[in-house]
Formats: sequence, C-alpha cells, structure tokens
Amino acid sequence: MRVAAIQMNSGADVSANLDLADRLLNDAAGQDCALAVLPENFALMPDRARDKAQHAEAPGTGPIQRFLSDAAKRHGLWIIAGSMPLESPEIAAERVYGACPVYDADGEARAIYRKIHLFDVDLVDKQESYRESHSMYPGDEVVTVDAPCGRVGLTICYDLRFPEMFRRLVDEGSTVFTVPAAFTVTTGEAHWHLLLRARAVENLAYVIAPGQYGQHPDSRSTFGHSLICDPWGRILAEQAEGNCAVVADIDPDLPAKLRSEFPALTNRRL
Repeated sequence: MRVAAIQMNSGADVSANLDLADRLLNDAAGQDCALAVLPENFALMPDRARDKAQHAEAPGTGPIQRFLSDAAKRHGLWIIAGSMPLESPEIAAERVYGACPVYDADGEARAIYRKIHLFDVDLVDKQESYRESHSMYPGDEVVTVDAPCGRVGLTICYDLRFPEMFRRLVDEGSTVFTVPAAFTVTTGEAHWHLLLRARAVENLAYVIAPGQYGQHPDSRSTFGHSLICDPWGRILAEQAEGNCAVVADIDPDLPAKLRSEFPALTNRRL
C-alpha cells in the first residue's frame, strides 16, 4: 500500500495554496499512492492568525472542502486534509477549529477531526511566543477512520507531544497515525524526529507526518522534514524541504504482526 506525505510552503493566498496542493496530490496519484496526507494549514498560512476566521467553513460546505472532495475523486485518492479553518462556537470572536477532514477516493467525506491541543508556548527565553488559543478553539474528541491502509488515528501537530492521546487512538484500533504539522524550526530541530519515532515505536504503528517548510507571511519559519516511519521506528522516506510528495510503501498487516510478536501493548499494567 503506497502512501504520501505532502510537504508544502503555504502562504496567505488560498487559491494559490489549493493549486499547489492539487499539483502535489496529482504527483502522489501518479506514483500509485492510495492515500495522501496534506500538512497543517495547507490551505492558508495568513499574515495574522485571526485572518483564518475570514475563510472558516461549516462542515460539508465551502470552497476548501469542495476542492478536497473534487481532488480526491479526480485523483482517485483518499485525502487526509492536514488542517483547515472550520467554524467553531466562537467564530464571532474570530476563533476557529483547526480541523482535519478526510475524503475517500470517491470524494465522499468520511470524518473530521478538530485539533485538541493548542500550541500556547514560549520558546528560547520567550524570544518566540505562540498563542493558538487566541485564534483557535479546541476540539474535544479523538477520531479514527477506516482507510485502505488500516484504521487511521487522526492528530494535528502539537498533539504529537501528548502520548496519552495516541494510546487512546490505539485502544480504538489505530494501526496508522497521521501527524500533519507546521512545526517551528526551533522545536523541529530539537524534537520532530524523536517524537515521531517514539509514537511509532511505543504504539507499534505507522506514522505519516507531512509538514510545512520555509518562511511564511507571519514571519514564522517551519521545519519541513516530512516523513513516513514504520512501527519499528525506521524512517521509510523523508524530505527536508521543498514542495513535494514524500512517498513510501507500507504493509497494513505489519502492525498486527509486530504487536503479536512483541506484545508491549498487551503487557501494559497501568
């Protein structure tokens, strides 16, 4: 089963971002991928975080979701759509969900995950500060979806730092995790590979992690290094930078085989 992690350098122009995403999805389809995962904020990396509210959509309607449905059908791909702005209970206060919709190869919507953990941190002696909660509203539900590669546990970026969430997803049957991200360079250099491989190893699951890379309109620099790793923590494919489809073959039966041979999950005591 061939899958793709789509790496992008998204900006403030939604139409340009969707055109780029379409070209990269076409590239993935041309390499016989059955599923492609877009990065966090694939449709919009604005000048100001609260500008996302101007493009927020209701579930099942709007130009971004129409594009995703059409692209999935045209390319014959399952698309796990990183994150996009979705209306929240506080849309009037310019707070949106960071939401990850999923479409099957017929263009049908299968699931939506709303980002639970919001990135409110100070980095490097407070020289970098981020407050996603100022422009985003948190989700509160873990979500899995049955896809051609197995049951997928949906996460977004900062969720990666909360292993209890991944254990919940495993308990709900996940054998693959998707981690679309816009990791900062500072945190990416320190922790990106370490955390992704740890989530794969401790849960004996595949991880598909597409990222944003480079400079963006709000002056943020993102780390890139989109990758796919197997349940033993081996990196199968990776690209440090550039707009591209990072492609690898995965075995949907391998997680169950490893969990049987190396039963760390069933040996849990707590």
